[in-house]
Amino acid sequence: MDNRPTTTRTALVTGPTAGIGRSFAHQLAARGHDLVLVARDVARLEEEAAALRERHGVQVEVLVADLADRAQLARVEARVADRDRPVDLLVNNAGFGLKGRFADNDVESEQAMIDVMVTAVMRLTHAAVGAMAERGRGGIINVSSVAAFLPRGTYSAAKAWVNSFGEWAANEYRPQGVRVTTLCPGFTKTEFHQRMDVSRGSAPQFLWLEADDLVRKALADHDKGRIFSIPGAQYKVITTMTKLVPTRALQSLQSLGRK
Repeated sequence: MDNRPTTTRTALVTGPTAGIGRSFAHQLAARGHDLVLVARDVARLEEEAAALRERHGVQVEVLVADLADRAQLARVEARVADRDRPVDLLVNNAGFGLKGRFADNDVESEQAMIDVMVTAVMRLTHAAVGAMAERGRGGIINVSSVAAFLPRGTYSAAKAWVNSFGEWAANEYRPQGVRVTTLCPGFTKTEFHQRMDVSRGSAPQFLWLEADDLVRKALADHDKGRIFSIPGAQYKVITTMTKLVPTRALQSLQSLGRK
């Protein structure tokens, strides 16, 4: 068992340079956590790291990696599993979406999406739970999506996997002191949709969430040991409805559920 204070001390966040990941990094730093930031863009990583150090006085390690590249992902796995420099909280946030329909997208782009949102989540979680269970404490937050509850191609399928995997892991490793929470946001005011060339007008205003608010709720839910965190009353209603509405009808809801 780890004899350090029960407060989480080091958090590793993937995709921390914008949106939900950036909010996680800043809110965790405000809690006093040291950070390991993982992303592809070294310039943005260094900029965020400098801002976090100055604003919160925490230690920030930068790890440049493309999670779709297995060799680069392996470096992140090794950092997560490092027993000498333990990661107390893993936030699997990195991800992206594709605007086109499945058959219209390049298959390698579809594969890269699976690599980042399924393979990387699985491998980093594997690295984390081994070390955390050994210490008898630790936490993992996997960022999924309301899309997981809707039949919407590769993105939804990937997020549905994250939900199923996270729920299983939460129950499997809770007895060994590891908390696993799956965060399922809906439309969120970040760069995510902008990168897909999807405008804010693609969904009603009441569906849009603030990244800081949903991250605050996710951390509170994780602190309470909750398996799922679904921010926003509107999305609680939507996810409940998906259990009652036929799949064919759900497929017509093409404007709902992306992260």
